[in-house]
Amino acid sequence: MAVSTSIKGWETVFGALGCFMLATLVYTIITDGSPFRSELLTPWLSATLVDFYVNVVAIAVWAAYKESSWLSTCFWVILLVCFGSISTCAYIVKQLLSISGQDSSQDPLQLVLLRKDGESKVNCSSVVLGRIVFSALGIIMSAIVVYTLVTDGWPFRMELLTPWMAATLIDFYITVFAISVWVFHKESTWIRAIFWVCLLICLGSIATCAYIVIQLFKLSCQDTTYNVVKDSHRKDAKDSTSQ
Repeated sequence: MAVSTSIKGWETVFGALGCFMLATLVYTIITDGSPFRSELLTPWLSATLVDFYVNVVAIAVWAAYKESSWLSTCFWVILLVCFGSISTCAYIVKQLLSISGQDSSQDPLQLVLLRKDGESKVNCSSVVLGRIVFSALGIIMSAIVVYTLVTDGWPFRMELLTPWMAATLIDFYITVFAISVWVFHKESTWIRAIFWVCLLICLGSIATCAYIVIQLFKLSCQDTTYNVVKDSHRKDAKDSTSQ
């Protein structure tokens, strides 16, 4: 019963966030017009968009892992690119709905994050590729932030907070919230989880890439996908409790 309540709670949270972002998008289009205007693309909005889409890459990798066919993977990746956190929330709600009625002894977030076939051995070539890709993305994003700071100054200026910048930031931080749920689920202590969530809020996709790369370097070819989803110390604690 508690697990079912937890699933319903997460469905409500992400459903509400998706609806809020959709309302924000519609309101901004009505009040400020189309976003596809060259005058809107200020240096800091450009940097924020790159920051946002690096996080989208992380979500898209998870969606690709979860989906069983290339067709459904491409469908969801296109939606993520076009609709951002609206698609992220819709995908998470879809995954939550798919686990309703499953084994109540299992962690609902674990069921959402792992594939339906459960744990499997990690693919070493995929791990190496992931290290390279997310290291490169983190370095590129860091360079973009430094360059924008040098050429356009401090980002905390009221004139930068246009309607579309505000909408982009909301979109961005809903995606950060989704990634933070995984971080809290994975970390074995509240202190470490809060530390990383604070970095995600302050540094955006730079922190996302750093966190993913650190987790990937912890993996070996003998590990399973469980180690990507959850801290191994928690698994040991769970196993020792059940024995």
